[in-house]
Amino acid sequence: MPPLTDLLLAPLRRLLPATVAGRVDALLGAGSQAEAGRTALAAFALRVAGAAIAYLSQVVLARWMGMYEYGIFVVVYVWITILSQIGNLGFSSSVIRFIPEYRATGDLARLWGVLRASRLAAAGFSTGLAAVGALAAVTLPGAVDEHYVLPILLGAVCLPLFCLTEVQDGIARSFAWSDLAFGPTYIWRPVGVLAVMVAFHEADLPMTAVTACLAMIVATWITALGQLVGLRRRVAAAVERRAARTDWRVWLGVSLPILLVDGFYALLTSVDVLMISHFGTPEDVAVYYAATKTLALVHFVAYAVRAASGPRFAYDHYAGDRVGLEAMVRTAVRWTFWPSVAVSTLVLLVGDRLLALFGADFAGGAGLLVILVFGILARASIGPVETLLTLAGRQTTCAAIFGVALAVNVALNLVLIPAYGLYGAAAATAVAMVAEALLLAAAVRRHFGLTVFVFRLPPRNALTAARGSSA
Repeated sequence: MPPLTDLLLAPLRRLLPATVAGRVDALLGAGSQAEAGRTALAAFALRVAGAAIAYLSQVVLARWMGMYEYGIFVVVYVWITILSQIGNLGFSSSVIRFIPEYRATGDLARLWGVLRASRLAAAGFSTGLAAVGALAAVTLPGAVDEHYVLPILLGAVCLPLFCLTEVQDGIARSFAWSDLAFGPTYIWRPVGVLAVMVAFHEADLPMTAVTACLAMIVATWITALGQLVGLRRRVAAAVERRAARTDWRVWLGVSLPILLVDGFYALLTSVDVLMISHFGTPEDVAVYYAATKTLALVHFVAYAVRAASGPRFAYDHYAGDRVGLEAMVRTAVRWTFWPSVAVSTLVLLVGDRLLALFGADFAGGAGLLVILVFGILARASIGPVETLLTLAGRQTTCAAIFGVALAVNVALNLVLIPAYGLYGAAAATAVAMVAEALLLAAAVRRHFGLTVFVFRLPPRNALTAARGSSA
């Protein structure tokens, strides 16, 4: 176990009763599920710390900038987040499939090849994407409201490094290096943004969306380059050096369908904010985004489990360990749902007070939390099955499902936002999440013969008898 993981989990052992601590120690023992358990717990701890830091930084930004400027910054940040999922060409997820596969088969030449090619492809494509977006914002009259133009241009400077970080996160996850997989995105970058904003504030610079975008540029570049150096050193120590061998046809053949999955998923989770920016004001965006950031405390449960189970799904699948794969699926569903229920309950109890931290005008968004939680728990009830489908070669199925869910979300937002405002957007998103969960569960049932709903998990060894396996 990495020293950082021991540091994160040692306090947990001391706080738990002896019998429960024994179960935790068993989980952190040896074997494939134990490795995934260690990664999940370390990822969870880092995500907890990261969520607290990100939340604090958003509260500070909202209070210093005011609802209007904060709303403008949010729109730009959401666009960067979406485009970073597209700009990495799907390599942020595909490396989690290829690296465990090449390690399992001993194909170190292709392993070194995909390490280099994935980062070059993401950095190059995203640079072109950023240039096109910046040019469109400047040259297309009326396409972008004037108050968004300069923040968009500054955001374009961040995009290539956002994409590079996404790919490097995937590389670190494939090696189960939680600190390098989650630290840069969820700890280093938000701390960096906050630190630079504090410096700008002390220098009496205006607290505007432009200033926040400048802070994001500094933090993003330092984070991405620091992660790059850390990965180079750790990979060199862990993997025997071989001459890199490229296999672009295979890599792009897997990555591009994953690009559709990640792109649709990014749009699905953010389209409500973008549509509010179209129908409403920056102030509306600010309130709604504050509510969604509050619920990020729930989302990070699913993210931590997804990050831990992905490499294990890939390794067990390509090693032909069906029993281990089934057990990991069952465990991942439970790890996702029950902690999500607990965290959701806590957030709903104190939601109005959490939103009030952003400012007095934000507390009115507490009702949005109730609506959105229904969709989040519906999605959590089937676990990270989209990762199972993607890493087992069913990327097209996932892309189609997310595309349908996105279409449902957009259609409902078009109808409900003009009629019901922010509550209409929340209802549209919740319904889309339910639709997504039902479609994903049906796909896993079809391809693996496995019922993944948390209350109806099948008996052990169901996967060995499954029809339509992707093996």
